[in-house]
Amino acid sequence: MITKFSYGTPVETFAVVKDFPSAGHEQLRHFSRKKGTVQYFTCMLGEEDIVYGLGETMRGVNKRGGRYISFNYDDPHHKDDMPSMYGAHNFLIVDGEEPFGAFFDTPSKVVFDIDSKGSGVLSVACETQDLRLYIIEGETPYGIVKQFLGIIGRSFLPPLWAFGYGQSRWGYKTERDISRVAAKHEEAGIPLDYICMDIDYMDRYIDFTVNKRRFPNMAGFSAKLKGKGLHLVPIVDAGIKIEPGNPVYSEGVEKEYFCKNHEGTFFKAEVWPGMTHFPDFFQEKVRRWFGDQYKFYTDSGLEGFWNDMNEPAIFSTEYRAKDTKPDVGRGDVDQPERHIADFKDFFHRLDDGREKSNYEVHNLYGALMTRASGEGLGRLLDRRYLLFSRSSYIGAHRYGGIWTGDNASTWEMLRQNVYHMPSLNMCGFLYSGADTGGFGGNCDRELLLRWLAVSVFTPLMRNHTAIFTRNQECYRFRKVEDFRTVVSLRYRLLPYLYSEFMKAALRQDMLIRPLAFDYPGDEKARHIHDQLMVGESVMIAPVLEKGVKGRVVYLPEPMTEVRWSSEGFTCIEVGAGERTVMAPLHQVVFYIRKGKLVPVGKQVSNTSELDLMDVELLGTGTEYEQYADDGYTKDCGLNRCVLRRKA
Repeated sequence: MITKFSYGTPVETFAVVKDFPSAGHEQLRHFSRKKGTVQYFTCMLGEEDIVYGLGETMRGVNKRGGRYISFNYDDPHHKDDMPSMYGAHNFLIVDGEEPFGAFFDTPSKVVFDIDSKGSGVLSVACETQDLRLYIIEGETPYGIVKQFLGIIGRSFLPPLWAFGYGQSRWGYKTERDISRVAAKHEEAGIPLDYICMDIDYMDRYIDFTVNKRRFPNMAGFSAKLKGKGLHLVPIVDAGIKIEPGNPVYSEGVEKEYFCKNHEGTFFKAEVWPGMTHFPDFFQEKVRRWFGDQYKFYTDSGLEGFWNDMNEPAIFSTEYRAKDTKPDVGRGDVDQPERHIADFKDFFHRLDDGREKSNYEVHNLYGALMTRASGEGLGRLLDRRYLLFSRSSYIGAHRYGGIWTGDNASTWEMLRQNVYHMPSLNMCGFLYSGADTGGFGGNCDRELLLRWLAVSVFTPLMRNHTAIFTRNQECYRFRKVEDFRTVVSLRYRLLPYLYSEFMKAALRQDMLIRPLAFDYPGDEKARHIHDQLMVGESVMIAPVLEKGVKGRVVYLPEPMTEVRWSSEGFTCIEVGAGERTVMAPLHQVVFYIRKGKLVPVGKQVSNTSELDLMDVELLGTGTEYEQYADDGYTKDCGLNRCVLRRKA
């Protein structure tokens, strides 16, 4: 059961796509409410209650014991007690005697204190009196999540090639650099589907431009790579450089599509290209205009993009200068408090006529950029596109995916990658993943292999790092055959992973889940957060510690243990309970549930060679409901492409 409560005059966030009548405030259960300058909600947690959700936040899958602030911010120093990240995902689930979920639908700052002082109190402070609150009641946390996914709309559907392996680095500056990356992967026999281009491909870091000296013929280069089954994926930032003569800038000024300051002139902020204006994505006409700009890329045959710097990230403004630019590669970045004034200095004109400072609606800016981009690509392309973003809000999942931002090459960040995935799925973001290997810092061989073994199972599998760090392409490390083995597993599993993603998206379900969601009566499974369910058949238990050769794995039921190596798949049946499992760096171990199957395909160099239906079956089941399509058609329905395969 879902009940909506409205307070004040909420800003339309577009997160919920189903209409509900507002209930009387006296009907609010689970929370006590106080009204002052903020809306303040509290409830008491039971001693054994677990709190799930909040999407992209630090700590474990169980959010109890932490304090979290929904206020999107660019800070690459991801520590356990870090309160804010790049996304605002204000949905939580309390798993207790009477499970319930709560979605605090407001684009302003929200503080979640989930028993951080051990008092048993869960408090939510919304820095506005204008919001919508959705209370969802159900018998289980998983059932509550399914109800929530049903009201926020279906995940966007990427093309098949977006599930391949991607290589990226801030520092690929020329066509020659990218050609070398492609050639080295081919030489090493490491599968590859796309290569990302960071800001260096642009003319002086200006959106919707290409440096003609470095990329003299982008359309021809893109076509050449596509002939080999590879795609180019350029970055697009939020700020538009102030440069008369640039047609995008000139049109934006002429039609007043940019945000204004408190003096009524266009707000100026420094980002990579220098002083820029920010498009006012809160206006439908601006979103349409910005989305149409992607024609610059699609005319060159590009079909995949990543949006960045859209919290929005700011180096300096017309009012406040900084001594230096933040340098995320070297770890020099300002704290959120220093930018609060910046966000209060520029304003949005909402489609309902109201004017709001960015600070008041801050968390929605990146999501509306994603919406503008996704809707534009939907108009420009006759096939599915790839789009993922750094900043996000619930609802943006309908237009693109996300990656978890500028992480670092540490074991803690690898563990956070595992914790983030089910929490993001709870908030609708099925197509998600982390910068494999870490963005900042220097990744070593052991960490990259362990991280790849996790990323094999996440929809977005991209190796990305910063310009000031050690190069971490797989082919640069010794015993490259180990990297070839791990990445190759991704392609063998794609008939399963693609099928399970599409079924989850089209049925508005989770793809990656905590064990407790599939084994609700198992108390031990309820407290294990470093093992995850992937689709209907697979459980993963990755190695997340440095220098160890294996780990203890808990099996809630008898399963098939699958060991992948350069020799292929080895399967054994194992009983329920705890077991110590050895997992050498050159192998990946995963599990198939009792009575389930996993289709695995042939080895390929990229998805252009993949036949989703040419598979063998692993596991003990008798049939598997497989989704398969051409990998790019927009109009795909679950009931037209489902095949049942008997073992």
